[in-house]
Amino acid sequence: QVQVVESGGGLVQAGDSLKLSCTVSGMANDDFAMAWFRQVPGKRRTSVACMRWTGGSTYYSDSVKDRFSLSRDKDRSTLYLQMNKVTSEETAMYYCAVIVGEEYCSGSAENAYWGPGTQVTVSS
Repeated sequence: QVQVVESGGGLVQAGDSLKLSCTVSGMANDDFAMAWFRQVPGKRRTSVACMRWTGGSTYYSDSVKDRFSLSRDKDRSTLYLQMNKVTSEETAMYYCAVIVGEEYCSGSAENAYWGPGTQVTVSS
């Protein structure tokens, strides 16, 4: 059974840094992507960043590509999202998705295992 668990959210001030973690267990192989999405109440979930697990290729949304970065610990099956210079507009629930099938880092996650989310609140 695949399980996805996020951690690292919290309350920070605008301009601060925060590091989120996402750990997956139960995957049979490395043919998947891991991605971060975020969602605020009343709006749709949007893609933030993604890493294809085989090879480590990364993709970022335009709004974060100069401030956020992905890294991973393959032995721990953990993906990290380093968030720098956060803004209050980035207050959201952050979800980790393990994307299977051939979607990889296409921006959608129709076939994915999702974690319960971790709340990030940025005060201005």
